[in-house]
Amino acid sequence: MKKVMVGLSGGVDSAIAAYLLKKEGYEVHAGFMRNWDAMANGDLLGNPTSNDPICPQEQDYLDAQEVARVLDIPLHRIDFIKEYWDEVFSRFLSEYEKGRTPNPDILCNRYIKFDAFRKFASSLGFDTIAMGHYALRKDMNGVSYLYKAKDLNKDQTYFLSQISQEQLSSCLFPLGNLLKEEVRDLAHQLNLTSVSDKKDSTGICFIGERNFKEFLKNYLPSKRGDIVDINSGKIVGKHDGVLYYTLGQRRGLGIGGIKDIPTGSWFVVSKDVKHNILYVSQGDENHYLLSNSALITGVNWTSLNPKKQGEIGIKFRYRQKDHMGRYEILENGDVLLTYPDFKAVTPGQAAVFYEGDQMLGGGTIEKVYQDGKEKHLF
Repeated sequence: MKKVMVGLSGGVDSAIAAYLLKKEGYEVHAGFMRNWDAMANGDLLGNPTSNDPICPQEQDYLDAQEVARVLDIPLHRIDFIKEYWDEVFSRFLSEYEKGRTPNPDILCNRYIKFDAFRKFASSLGFDTIAMGHYALRKDMNGVSYLYKAKDLNKDQTYFLSQISQEQLSSCLFPLGNLLKEEVRDLAHQLNLTSVSDKKDSTGICFIGERNFKEFLKNYLPSKRGDIVDINSGKIVGKHDGVLYYTLGQRRGLGIGGIKDIPTGSWFVVSKDVKHNILYVSQGDENHYLLSNSALITGVNWTSLNPKKQGEIGIKFRYRQKDHMGRYEILENGDVLLTYPDFKAVTPGQAAVFYEGDQMLGGGTIEKVYQDGKEKHLF
């Protein structure tokens, strides 16, 4: 009998992934990953659950235990708190210190779910793991390829852009051909009451919902400075620290009520980390947020050896539609992307590459240009 260990999170998706694999005839074990300790990690400011009688991670574990009981599968509890801090959260903070905006979910997949968890499963004799991600794996001629899920609204291939061919080929994605409504319907039919109507997890990977600015203050102390209109050079407000803001941000700037400052939406358009200045501009279509090329570093090609250059679909953020452009692989392996004008392409975030529904890989946005001139100099 084929053996598989499923990452059981205490949510409905991983529960149904485990059920489907057992139904297919696999010997299924489940592994619950505990990756964050709020008290030990100083997660106090911005934490809405600090005074809860039971922390969310422990509630997730109790829900996972109930799923394992109903499905009659063994459940293992694994502690990856150190690995998460060293490989994910430290990198996350380091990027913010540079004024950039990282994506912890992508790091979490690469270093925890598909590395540390995979190695744990292997140590117990499991060659294959499975996750409740919405993604499709297809194997052809000994190579595994990753495709968008049937439920395009839930597709999570963007977050899998840094996993390797080896990691992909040893992981199953049972939910790839299901819609979210079908997953919940199955959970109801199976009487998985602990997860059938449970809200999907949101916020930072394995940490959860936080007041983000306050949360960052736990690790990156606030430092007040000026908010400056990039057009006039006038000071239009004060900020708590440029590191807490991201390009294109329009909420939470606190600009208003100042004499001679016009009303209307303001956007973050640049950050001067060295001098602690946050630059803003007014108007939905202001040109400061536009770019038409970007340098991508840390590039991972998940499934193939790509051509040196060609057309490509690009996602700069998870919920965006694919944006068509061209790529060129440079001698050092970095990728230069060119594309029609696009708003708020942000250093530190991910650029993920697609050919139709196939996810090819991705990397980190290092520099952004408009007509050859670098933008958003920090």
